[in-house]
Amino acid sequence: MRILFVIDGLPGGGAEKVVLTLAEGMTSLGHRVSLFSLRDVCDYPIPKGVDYQILPDNTRVFWRKITEIQRRAKQLDREIVRAQQDGGAFDLVISNLHKTDRIVSQCRSLQWSKVWFSIHGIFSASYLGNKQGFSRWLKRQKIAHVYQNKNIVGVSQAAVDDLIQHFNINARKTTQISNPFDIEAILKLAAEPCELPFSDYLIHVGRLHPNKRHDRLLKAYAKTGLNYPLVLVGKGSEAYTEKLKSLAEELGIAEKVKFIGFCSNPYPYIKHAKTLILSSDSEGFGNVLVEALICGTPVVSTNCPGGPSTILTGNLAIGLADMNEDSLAEKIVLVTNNPPIIEEKPLLDYGIIPTSQKYLALANN
Repeated sequence: MRILFVIDGLPGGGAEKVVLTLAEGMTSLGHRVSLFSLRDVCDYPIPKGVDYQILPDNTRVFWRKITEIQRRAKQLDREIVRAQQDGGAFDLVISNLHKTDRIVSQCRSLQWSKVWFSIHGIFSASYLGNKQGFSRWLKRQKIAHVYQNKNIVGVSQAAVDDLIQHFNINARKTTQISNPFDIEAILKLAAEPCELPFSDYLIHVGRLHPNKRHDRLLKAYAKTGLNYPLVLVGKGSEAYTEKLKSLAEELGIAEKVKFIGFCSNPYPYIKHAKTLILSSDSEGFGNVLVEALICGTPVVSTNCPGGPSTILTGNLAIGLADMNEDSLAEKIVLVTNNPPIIEEKPLLDYGIIPTSQKYLALANN
């Protein structure tokens, strides 16, 4: 089969990593995979064999924002037509992230039965959380217009349900497929040296963004009274980073909180941590939870809308905290001092090949 992924750039984020992992898995299964990026931004290596093309927006006129979606849809149309003339029709097209979806939904060259919009997050939290009145109504209408009568695949059932219910979507088809993980590659990367100057620590891996609720994390960490350092892996705006550092100072934990920025290979840090913590208000899936479990590291997460409750089941469910710093602190202490047994078998379902096969099956739906 011939598959096309479309995404608005490849910075160091979870959705971007999912796309590249799927592209690698499908290529390894013998399929032809193209990846169109709408920005010249890439923090990850492109898998071997993937046809990677950058479609930058070079328009500099002052009204470019007003015309951006339709203009870029026409640009994408031209590239899709050219690609199909050169190499045959795409059997499956997967659009990723909302800005990309807005552009793809305006394309005229696509056969909609073959197009799936991949929902990586909880839209109500991301797009409606700070809006009220007319502004909230208008945002709902705009989002509904993009996904109405389209095929929707969500990284969790919660992500699908949230989109359908909060935006009154009548989808053509819907399904849920958990994110893919190259388990062998993760274990290999995790075996590389860990360069931290201390051996026992707690860790949070993710972009520095308000939705990740680092403020809740820092307050919970302060309440634990644990002496293990807290390592924050990820990057964010300078203003937000400074805000977090100031909060750490206020809480009297600044010396124990270590900001180490974005890391292309965080797995050694995850593997050697005593506990990985996720403190978000919402998670479309929660990739880092599965990655930590693959590395053998126990996890604690807020039981937020999205994937954590589907990942942390059985004895791992002791790591699910209510969405406040007191509960999070309690769970951090519990799991750190009494880590649950991590069973290998359930993790195999997240493998790159089983998940890639589920996505490939969308071409026949």
